[in-house]
Amino acid sequence: MAKEVERKFLVKGNTWRGQDGGKCYRQGYLSTVKERTFRVRTTGDKGFITIKGESVGATRSEYEYEIPLADANEMLDRLCERPLIEKTRYRVSHEGLVWEIDEFEGDNRGLIIAEIELKDETQSVTLPSWIDQEVTGDPRYFNANLVANPFSQW
Repeated sequence: MAKEVERKFLVKGNTWRGQDGGKCYRQGYLSTVKERTFRVRTTGDKGFITIKGESVGATRSEYEYEIPLADANEMLDRLCERPLIEKTRYRVSHEGLVWEIDEFEGDNRGLIIAEIELKDETQSVTLPSWIDQEVTGDPRYFNANLVANPFSQW
């Protein structure tokens, strides 16, 4: 079984910018129930389907598969819940780990979240100076929940 161990943090300031030009992501959800989410995503010329289980701490099951870009775009346009999640993802190295920083657009504009994937929940992490409050356990910050309750409505 594939497992994802991920911690999430809010980001402060702009000192993290400049290492990476970022990639645009467009994603939508076919299912957003907390026990399982079913996501469709595009980035560049690739499409993906991802199924994730319920989070227990910072860990959850995750299965991701590449699909034809045309199929992903059609699902995003015709089947996924609204609003879609639009964001630019930046990859920033710090202390031997690569952080993924998502800068949201659309209905979630203004939200910037940093994620770090770990081997296990006990792995120690040196936090960069641009890291703010940890939001790993706060369901408001799950991408699937940003569809029903966008950041612009908080």
